Amino acid sequence: MSNDKHVTYEDAGVDTAEGARAVDAIKAAVKETNRPEVIGGLGGFGGCFSAAAFKDMEDPVMVSGTDGVGTKLAIAQLLDRHDTVGEDLVAMCVDDVVPIGAEPLFFLDYVAIGKLRAEHVAQIVKGIANGCKKSGCALVGGEMAEHPGVMNPDDYDLAGFVVGVVDRPKMIGPEKVKAGDVILGLASSGIHSNGYSLVRKVAIEGRSVEELEAYNEELGESVADAVMRPTTIYAGQLIRALHAGAPIHAMAHITGGGITENLNRALPADVDALVYRGGEAGPAWSIPPIITYVSRLAGLTLTEAYKTFNMGVGMSIICAPEDVDAVTAALKAEGLDPFLMGECIPGTGCVQYRDDAE
Repeated sequence: MSNDKHVTYEDAGVDTAEGARAVDAIKAAVKETNRPEVIGGLGGFGGCFSAAAFKDMEDPVMVSGTDGVGTKLAIAQLLDRHDTVGEDLVAMCVDDVVPIGAEPLFFLDYVAIGKLRAEHVAQIVKGIANGCKKSGCALVGGEMAEHPGVMNPDDYDLAGFVVGVVDRPKMIGPEKVKAGDVILGLASSGIHSNGYSLVRKVAIEGRSVEELEAYNEELGESVADAVMRPTTIYAGQLIRALHAGAPIHAMAHITGGGITENLNRALPADVDALVYRGGEAGPAWSIPPIITYVSRLAGLTLTEAYKTFNMGVGMSIICAPEDVDAVTAALKAEGLDPFLMGECIPGTGCVQYRDDAE
């Protein structure tokens, strides 16, 4: 059956001209992430990356990771703040491959959006490029997909993909961890990108944008500033520390599931992590006020909080007790400030907590 009506792609809700403008708006930011191994630029059907980065390795192992930003995006859309969620996206991917000892090489992103606006997408992708620069990986490509009729015009979702490499003899992980090892922590910048379904439920819903942007005395800043602070990216600094010879046994990226359900991923089956939680006095490290604030609003127990949020620890590092000084010095040389958070003890691969002040 023929249809005499002329319907263009733009009539169907897809603006290809706006898409082209968006690509033009991000080209400079993407170029700034280039490594020497990048071949070509944006515009091809695939991103090209030379294997020169690992040609001298004894047994190069490719390591891949993928993740998104999740419910935090809904808050970004409510607040109309889109310049940092790209950093969150990169952080959630690159800091997942570093615990194996892998150097992030290149990154790709996927932006699905209801109605494409070049300036809007440029903010998002510039955040992704900034995250790539911080982690030392190249942004070699991506996709912007407009979904009229499927998503609301202002809605969008992000997915990221990273590929890294590590020489097999230099891989780190649970097999190197032993009872008696020391657990160090690296501070988080806040909630990072996990637990935001709960954050949204108890701290965002029912409040106006004006309320969220207003100064909150308990936090020392606005709720908006606290919840939108980007996830800390540790990858670049940690890789440089490893390349400098830091004798690290294992790492754990503290993401969804908190310390309880992430630190155990760095443990062998016969070792437990004993974390010094500190009881009423709190741990030896600082818990960001926004985490305490949301935990209080939600009425979380300590057990629930440590299984939901990072509690101020974005990355855990395990090393031998005799290597603590060397690891600490290597991390400090990269601008990181590790703190003692626990020890490894005989067990069954679980996380335990010590709540006394001893």
